[in-house]
Order: sequence, then C-alpha cells, then structure tokens
Amino acid sequence: MSLLNAAVKRETPYDRGSAVFTQDATFESCYVVKSGAVKTVRISERGDEKILGFYLPGEMFGLDGLTGERYTSSAIALERSAVCEIPFHRLEELSRELPHLQHYLFRLMSQEISGAEQLGMLLSNNTAEERIISMFLTLSSRQARRKLSATRFRLPMARGEIANFLGLALETVSRVLSRMQKQQQIRLDGRDIELLDLDALQRQLRQNPDFCVATG
Repeated sequence: MSLLNAAVKRETPYDRGSAVFTQDATFESCYVVKSGAVKTVRISERGDEKILGFYLPGEMFGLDGLTGERYTSSAIALERSAVCEIPFHRLEELSRELPHLQHYLFRLMSQEISGAEQLGMLLSNNTAEERIISMFLTLSSRQARRKLSATRFRLPMARGEIANFLGLALETVSRVLSRMQKQQQIRLDGRDIELLDLDALQRQLRQNPDFCVATG
C-alpha cells in the first residue's frame, strides 16, 4: 500500500459535473475514487450521452483507454468527489515488483469487459423492475465489500441517470420505484435507500432464468 500511495500523482477534488477526463483524450493515467462517486459516459456522434458505469470509493476507473491509447469515455463527478490519479507507467513499474498488483489489474480489466457484456444482457433480457433490482443488488454487494451496510446506503446518482444507465424512461423508473415502495421491497427518502428484504429481491431475479446483475 505504501508503494501504491507513493505512485499517486495527485489527489484532486472535483465538483459535481466536473470532468476527470474526457472522451478521446490521450490515455495517461488510471484513477481511484477516494470519496464521492463518478460516472463514465460515452457521447455518440449525434451527441447522445450514454452512461456506462458508476464508480464508488475505492474503485478504479479509466482502464478503457488501455487498448487504443485514448479514453473511450468521459468520467464525470456525480457529487463533490476526491479522486486520486495514478500514472499508468507507474502502475506498470509497480506491477513488475508486485505480482499481486499485476493480477489485480488484469482482474479489473476483465471485470470491465465482463461488465459491458452483462449490461448488454441486462438491457435485452430483463424487465424494468428486474433491471432496477439488479442495480440495487449490485450497489448492495459493493457496499458490503467496503465493510458498509448492504441494506442502507445513499444513491449517488439521480433517477434520470439510473434511467439512462438501464435504458429506461425516467417515468418508468419513478413508477417502478413507487411500486416497490408500496410492496415494501424498498424504503426511499430522497436518495437514501433501504433494501427491506435482500433475499426476496434475489429470489425475484432468480425466477427469470436469463437474469443478470448489473456490474457498473
């Protein structure tokens, strides 16, 4: 950890809506969220924005620039966030000294590829409610990995961003969330959410043999 900390070029605060890096910029560094949250988005030739993923404290992003030496997306702060920049050449040097780090980087890249594939399956095979449940369960597991509550947490993204990520209309997201509250599956207070029965939510997804869980 001391070597990794020494590799950090800078820790920078970003206001909500600020870009950490932009699509098509030259790839030089990877980034780790220290506090707050970040989304990655891709802009089409028509100017449409598609959200690709969300990153929480402790998670690394920016690896999409490895293959073509340019970032294929932009990274935008969802809220006031602190982000650590790690030049990729320093990571390469450290990975030669720390085999476990190299394995970790390969695993992250594999997760990025797998996440894109699973998101495609999620959008094609799942109902609106299943997509939203899948996203909540993913956030729950990521909270648990950080030793935080798996059932109570704050959503860093707005409903419109959830809709964009899951390929749904904003009205559909609002309608599903209202129904889930009435059915006492969740409790919402602004962006604060409580998953009232994790097992029941997981069972609901398993009833669909084609379900998959969102990873971004």
